[in-house]
Amino acid sequence: MDQLLKLLEQNAKLSNEQLSTLLGKPEEEIAAAVKEYEDNNVILGYNALVNWEKIDPNDCTAIIELKVQPKRGYGYEEIASEIMRFDEVQTVWLMSSSSYDLSVIVRGHSFRDISMFVAKRLATLDSVTSTATNFVLKRYKEHFFSFAEENKDERRHLNID
Repeated sequence: MDQLLKLLEQNAKLSNEQLSTLLGKPEEEIAAAVKEYEDNNVILGYNALVNWEKIDPNDCTAIIELKVQPKRGYGYEEIASEIMRFDEVQTVWLMSSSSYDLSVIVRGHSFRDISMFVAKRLATLDSVTSTATNFVLKRYKEHFFSFAEENKDERRHLNID
């Protein structure tokens, strides 16, 4: 059912009937598979991809690289859990980079908001040894969708390969 997951990742609004047609499987089998994926935390939730810049032109996103000193016995889990609690934080990833440990994606109402969040909240955490903030200047594609103006009314076709 990897194809089912791919379709739902591309468009979570597809109905079981539509998924059944696309995959050539009975609707009951699709419904049972989706429920099993939800019960086993394979599907963690459903989100709308919002172009916040259409609502607030100052809205911005940053990818913050954090070098951290993990605590003995806890590894990176403790600091990652602490960072995840901030409302501004959308994503926290442990990276295999030699130059930083955690990648943190945050959203704010302005460059200044994000800069102050990094300076006053992230950089001051005991385990954080350095930060590098990379502001997203323009989004072209995210989660399978194009942000290009010429494609604003066209959705990318569903890929079931």
